[in-house]
Formats: sequence, structure tokens, C-alpha cells
Amino acid sequence: MTSPVYFSKYVVTPQVFFKSQYTYALVNLKPLVPGHVLIVPLRNEVIRLSDLTQEESVDYFKTLQLIQRFITWQFKADSLNIAIQDGPEAGQTIPHLHTHVIPRYRANNIGDKIYDRLDKWSFEGWDERRKEYLKEGGREARKLAKPDDQRFARSADEMGKEALELQQKLAQFSSSR
Repeated sequence: MTSPVYFSKYVVTPQVFFKSQYTYALVNLKPLVPGHVLIVPLRNEVIRLSDLTQEESVDYFKTLQLIQRFITWQFKADSLNIAIQDGPEAGQTIPHLHTHVIPRYRANNIGDKIYDRLDKWSFEGWDERRKEYLKEGGREARKLAKPDDQRFARSADEMGKEALELQQKLAQFSSSR
């Protein structure tokens, strides 16, 4: 039996579609677009990028590069946003380092409004610093292609199914390289 995988205090094992020695990739609870996934270190004490050990850092960025190539291939993306919000004032919503990998396309591109979406994504229970940051206005709100109130959390079954599909596709992708 494998150990449970945590994203901060949340068990996310069924959402994980890739795991290396120090890092994992999981499907997002409330993706901004299809293919929006997260890269996360296995060690929960890693809150900020600078908390990674040298070995973890190498593994983290190798995983990020693999998943970047995979998401581009799987979702036929023209580009990607690869975003780390390093601390609550930078928009980090969970006190555990994570990198957003978000497919982007020439058609229907919302440009930098993607950062507003990231900024508005929230998880209850984060630090008072995040609350203070948002109380002070955060980033200026702009009209979004799809407002946050029109995005809904997915069920564990939906995320588990997507994680299994991505795990299978990643194996296919890796064997074709």
C-alpha cells in the first residue's frame, strides 16, 4: 500500500497522476482551463521555493519539464503558463510550494488575465497574511473570460478519473520519446 500524498493538510492521493522521488503532479480541484495541473514537492514542509533541498530542486524541475512537455502534447497547447506564487502576498493560496502548469492557445487567449484568475482562486484556512493581502485589494480586478463564481469544484471521482487518464497518457507520451 502506498503512503497518502498530501497537498498541505489535504489528502490528494487520488488526484496524483505522476510521482517521482521528491515530487508529484496532480489534477486541479478547480482548473482554470482543461489541462491545468499542479507540480508539488512530496515534503509538506516545503512552503516556498527556497525551502527545497538541492536534490529536491533538481527533481522538482525535472518533473516540471516532463509535465510541461506532456501537457503541451496532451492538450495540444501552443504555449503554457508556468506559475509559482511564492508566498501569500504573491497570491499563494496553499502553504505548500506548488507550480501551476496552464495550457494556453492562440485562439481564445485571455492573455495576462490568467494571473487574475490565479489570484482569485482561494482555499479556506490559509494564513492571515493572505487575508490581509486580499483585504488591501490584491491585484486590480478585471473582467474575466469565466468568473470564479462560474467555476465549480469537481468531485473526487471526477478528479480521480482525470488523474488515471493522465497517468495512462503520460505513460504513452513517455514511451513515444
